[in-house]
Amino acid sequence: MNIPIDISGTVLHTKRLVLRPWCEADLEDFYAYASVSGVGEMAGWPHHRSLQETEAILKRFINGKHQFALVLDGRVIGSLGIEEYDEEELPELAEYRCREIGFVLAKDCWGKGLMPEAVSEAIRWMFEEQNADLLVCSHYDHNRRSARVQQKCGFHEYRRKARRNALDEDVISVTNILTRKEWEQQIQERSTAV
Repeated sequence: MNIPIDISGTVLHTKRLVLRPWCEADLEDFYAYASVSGVGEMAGWPHHRSLQETEAILKRFINGKHQFALVLDGRVIGSLGIEEYDEEELPELAEYRCREIGFVLAKDCWGKGLMPEAVSEAIRWMFEEQNADLLVCSHYDHNRRSARVQQKCGFHEYRRKARRNALDEDVISVTNILTRKEWEQQIQERSTAV
């Protein structure tokens, strides 16, 4: 089942990033990365074509209270959402306290290890502070960057399904999961390897 999430007032820190709620002052930064061709398309949505489009989505982010802005050196470079997973598509997860993580990053920040850093902190927050049992994270089969982030963060493949995305393309969606027990084991293995 989807657990309730409200990130109001929540600020998370990693070595290089701040994860915090979105605010109206983030509009220009948001548009700067979301309007770049290829950024949204990797996640199955068209890049933003106007500041007004970005502003409408920003308002949804602010009001929804489940999207973190990713801030690097004072600039918003991406978002990380703690989304509701599809309970109808995954009814077998009903007994678990779950959410789905979704993310996007500015193209000029790709390949620097920033997203695994952000996702790892969100995972920690969800398991340690929100008492989640299981997290879901998905990507389209062609999105190797997203697949790699999820793999680095401990997610493993759970299911593949053909679907049509928001760009009206036929794609294969890969659903990955990570349980609290698996995450705790990975933390333990890392600490003993040092």
